[in-house]
Amino acid sequence: MDRKEEILRLIEEGYRTAKELARHFNVSLMTIYRDLRELEEEGLIVRRHGNIELKREQEIKENICAVCGKEIDLRLAFIYILKGGKKVHACCAHCGLIVVKSLDREKVEVALTRDFITCNPINAFGSYYVVGGSASPCCSPPAVAFADRETAEKFAKGFGGYVADFDEAVLRMEDLMKGGQRVDITL
Repeated sequence: MDRKEEILRLIEEGYRTAKELARHFNVSLMTIYRDLRELEEEGLIVRRHGNIELKREQEIKENICAVCGKEIDLRLAFIYILKGGKKVHACCAHCGLIVVKSLDREKVEVALTRDFITCNPINAFGSYYVVGGSASPCCSPPAVAFADRETAEKFAKGFGGYVADFDEAVLRMEDLMKGGQRVDITL
């Protein structure tokens, strides 16, 4: 196996920096950078902020929901950023609340989503959710995120559903999903 094929295999196994690869092969950084540049020109890898990912991994993770496989609409997106830079993308609050059960909460550095009304980015852990109800912007049963409880309560008055903080919303979503629907999560 030539070194570039081995590099692709190592990236798939979790190597993420040129330094790690140079140490593994016991070669200079310049040698690895040359190989990485060729792999990038061939469209096989993506280099960002010092990290290396396989092109297909990066495209899949950022465009497809880890829970339901739908293409992600950035206005509804839910993103967990894990220690080490790995990201887990979900298409909406519904899937974002489901996928957290499969993550090691200690490894989550940031969880981001957008306020349903303003579309402003918000901390998903500090947000309020309307779970259930008749407004279903993406997946069902619906969950919609809001920056504050007051707005969530107003929304729930009009569209129904239960207002909850993050942890309670996770439990509510779990209860709603117990109806036997199987969900495969691809991390």
